[in-house]
Amino acid sequence: MSPPPGQPSPEKERDAAQAGPAVSPRYLSALFGTAFAALLGFYALLFGLDAAGRLPPPAFANSICVDEKLAFHRGHPVPGATLLVIGSSVAWRHFDGDAVVERNPRAVPLSGAFCGLSANQSVFAANWFLDRQPAVREVLLIASPQDFENCSTVRTALFDSADAASFVSGASPWPFYMRYFAPGSLLRNAAEIGAKRSGENFVDPLVFDRYGSGPLDTARNRETLLYGMVRTLDPACFDAVAGLGERLRREGRRLLVASTPLNPAWKAEGDPEGRTVAEFNRRMQAALAPSGGVFWDGDAAKVVEPDAFFDAIHLRWSAARTYSDALTEALKLGQAAPPRPTLLSEQRTH
Repeated sequence: MSPPPGQPSPEKERDAAQAGPAVSPRYLSALFGTAFAALLGFYALLFGLDAAGRLPPPAFANSICVDEKLAFHRGHPVPGATLLVIGSSVAWRHFDGDAVVERNPRAVPLSGAFCGLSANQSVFAANWFLDRQPAVREVLLIASPQDFENCSTVRTALFDSADAASFVSGASPWPFYMRYFAPGSLLRNAAEIGAKRSGENFVDPLVFDRYGSGPLDTARNRETLLYGMVRTLDPACFDAVAGLGERLRREGRRLLVASTPLNPAWKAEGDPEGRTVAEFNRRMQAALAPSGGVFWDGDAAKVVEPDAFFDAIHLRWSAARTYSDALTEALKLGQAAPPRPTLLSEQRTH
């Protein structure tokens, strides 16, 4: 039975009810206009910060130390690196590449260390650099026991490998600010980045040398030792190092590990009987054994004085050179021959 003239059929009434209320074009225009204005405002903020020299890098890791280091590698490529240094802040702060180059001018050091990493994350970074640096013949891990506590509970992937590689290789940075949108950390880092880049912030400077190391070039101390006692050593951390060693063994490269000097005051307070350090050394040597890696106990070597420490585990830059000299001699850094060039007769012809 048809409905009376002018009255919609029951089917049309049902379809209209299911479709919900109509959205007015004015509402859609306002919605899209607001979104577009917000986008323009966000990029205006970025361009303004950039013009003022206060623009932090894109938040690939949402760690200003890691992200700023990626920005450094973007602006300062090191083609043909032969020695890759990895690890957390002790590796970043304690390696002076001049100690290697002055002894072995053919060596090309590159610091692939980032602050705040667990050992598994350092291995992730190592693999990322190795995939991009085929000439590397030696990988040096500078480590402290603090790096080997929490590998089972922290995310291994420090950043998206493809995005970071694209950024470091010179892709436009602007889309990454939207992809890694983090307005809170952006504003916080913008307020602090100037003092860190200039070194005025002596506690957390983001100043790099030509190898990518981060010197603590100050005569001052942190007010406390900062780092507490290592509770337990995580087997997953040593497994990660063993996995890196196996990769390097297959590829004919060397894995070298050096422990960093530890502040005697921290050891007296946190490890008075030396059990944690001894266990760390034992596990490290066991992790390296299958791949033939080499371990040097930079703490037991006592190459720096107690007043060389900035806090529990970090050295001032003057002492970092002393430590770098000692580990270069102990591990014969830079002496691995670079890969032999492929002869013309060996190249594949088509």
